[in-house]
Amino acid sequence: MTDRDLPAEAGSRAQEPVGTANEPTLFSAVGRSYFPIAFVARMPFAMIVVGVLTLVVAARGSLSLGGVNSAMVGLGTAVFGSFIGAAADRWGQRYVLLVVGVLNCAALTFMAWVVFSPLPDVVVFIAAFAIGATSPQVAPMSRSRIVDIVLTVLPQARRPKVLNGAMAYESAADEVIFVFGPFIVGLLATLFDPVAPIIGAIVMTIVFVSAFALHATGRTRSAGSSAAVGERAPAKDMFTSGVFVVILGVFGIGMVFGSTLTALTALTNDIGRPEEAGLVYGVMGIGSAILAISVALFPARFALWARLLCFAPVLLIGAVVLAATESMPIIVIALLLMGSAIGPSLVTLFSLAAERSPRGRSATVMSMAGSAIIVGQSVASAINGILAEDQGTATAMAVPVAASAIVFLAGVLNLLVSVLQRRGGPTRRRTVT
Repeated sequence: MTDRDLPAEAGSRAQEPVGTANEPTLFSAVGRSYFPIAFVARMPFAMIVVGVLTLVVAARGSLSLGGVNSAMVGLGTAVFGSFIGAAADRWGQRYVLLVVGVLNCAALTFMAWVVFSPLPDVVVFIAAFAIGATSPQVAPMSRSRIVDIVLTVLPQARRPKVLNGAMAYESAADEVIFVFGPFIVGLLATLFDPVAPIIGAIVMTIVFVSAFALHATGRTRSAGSSAAVGERAPAKDMFTSGVFVVILGVFGIGMVFGSTLTALTALTNDIGRPEEAGLVYGVMGIGSAILAISVALFPARFALWARLLCFAPVLLIGAVVLAATESMPIIVIALLLMGSAIGPSLVTLFSLAAERSPRGRSATVMSMAGSAIIVGQSVASAINGILAEDQGTATAMAVPVAASAIVFLAGVLNLLVSVLQRRGGPTRRRTVT
């Protein structure tokens, strides 16, 4: 990354000696408009799974069919998400985002039409797959940009603290988006029409994803791929146990999102108000966003492996409480408890992803992790949709327990990986200090 790739203010400050009062900051490097644009630009990605589920259920009258279509969205993201990240590492984020943004709008438009057409369900499946395959990977690309700027522009002594705070913010933003995305879907579907969330996603993609792509920070490739830093690490360096446990943990959190929302959909459907599921689900975002932001205040001695093992059991306990009750007040308490654990867990997992990304592969690894959320959400939505329809709401309410157990398992495995790293094991770490 060169100074001309950053806003003019950042380029001039980057030349000044480290330790002066005018040394660069993350905000001066990215510019004032960056964080608001990047925040809203990730909203369509968080809306598509629930938007497709809501639309298909409304148009074709089957919760299980809606769940399968959500799974097709996740399958498309799983197959193509990492390739989109790899393309951004190779050719730069700007052109990749502009192309996939146009393709995604076309796929969303096709879905809005085909679901009400007489065409068979298989065509709806194809539309859902195309939506997932062309989803702009804004959140992982935002993380990649920030990691590259921190490692390139900021003084070395400040990098660990700034990076931890930045990852805390990014994960808090994801928490708000992935919890309130379904809330917005439910609100639009309730006030207007089930197709309204799809139209909203198209508009936000055109406006905000394009703005994110055209932002000054999107002009460059990953810092790790520039000549100033060195050649990109081989692709095989991404397939390590350290990266695997991160992907597993993020996948588990995605499953918590999907299974919890589908269970609440079944519950509200039983009382004749299925469109309110997103509103109840939004409760989980309250504690989640607050705790995610507070991670920036955690002391450095509170190691990443310890954080994950601290909060994952809390998530599991909350899921157990959720499965054990039919009382709405207790359900709300369980959702608040789960949310308070999801936020710090997601921050920790993405911090680990940044730490373990091989040189020049940060966008790819972040895209893999970001895709794991949507894949987990889609898989859980499909499974729980079928279970809710065939076995009843009580069975569906138990699935978040299994999803939370996956996150806890990832925490245990991550501890083993951390032990191997301290002993000089084979897992590679990316140094940020």
